[in-house]
Amino acid sequence: MNELDGVLDLAVRLARAAGKLQRDRYETRFEVRAKTTPINLVTEVDHACEKLVVEGIAAERPDDAVLAEEGSGRDRDDAAWRWVIDPLDGTTNYAHGYPRFCVSIGVEHESERTLGVVYDPLLDELYTAVRGRGAWLNGRRLRVSTTASLGEALLATGFAYDVRRSAVDNLDHFAALVKRSRAVRRDGSAALDLCYVAAGRFDGFWELKLHPWDVAAGLLMVEEAQGRTSDLHGGPAPRSGRELLASNGVIHDALVDVLSHRGEPA
Repeated sequence: MNELDGVLDLAVRLARAAGKLQRDRYETRFEVRAKTTPINLVTEVDHACEKLVVEGIAAERPDDAVLAEEGSGRDRDDAAWRWVIDPLDGTTNYAHGYPRFCVSIGVEHESERTLGVVYDPLLDELYTAVRGRGAWLNGRRLRVSTTASLGEALLATGFAYDVRRSAVDNLDHFAALVKRSRAVRRDGSAALDLCYVAAGRFDGFWELKLHPWDVAAGLLMVEEAQGRTSDLHGGPAPRSGRELLASNGVIHDALVDVLSHRGEPA
């Protein structure tokens, strides 16, 4: 097994283990608290999943950098390999018993997105992508949809945690695309939304004010499924996730045309 295959194997094992923890604790009693805003939640399950993943990486690859949402990783500029982890993407859903959440693990090598693993524990859906090797769901190769027009497209989006107080949001984008598309969904997990674009379930997804751990795995999933990613103006998709558009590629320019003429990200 070469190093890349070893990293992928470890990422899959850790994603499945964290997913099992989520599944075991789902709809049980656990601590929930607010972080930066009343709608930005964290649970003890987030922390337990992050601990499991971070300690698993440290045990097998102690020289790797780790950026993790809840802050327990050790991020460094001098590491060749960097893990970007969302231990429980869809925390608000999880806290309310809404069955749409996942584990998301992205890995960069020499600052390039190299592999991604996203695991939905309730559906037992394991998404994997390796640069140059394609994107896969439970062993089935993924391809984006062939939907040819915006009017026939099923889209997805989300809203930032500061939506109650910030004038910079994507509510105008939402209103515009509800009028122009077949439908728009808002399901509360950016990582799964991106995987659904890769799988052809959604034709496009956009959002503002995401973070690296929200997109590290999903962006590669879309690209390896022959989709297209960018910022809202059609430029390169920021690694930060602050402004993101992903699509099947066919309707991408039509989405840019709508999104680039409305609110700018902060």
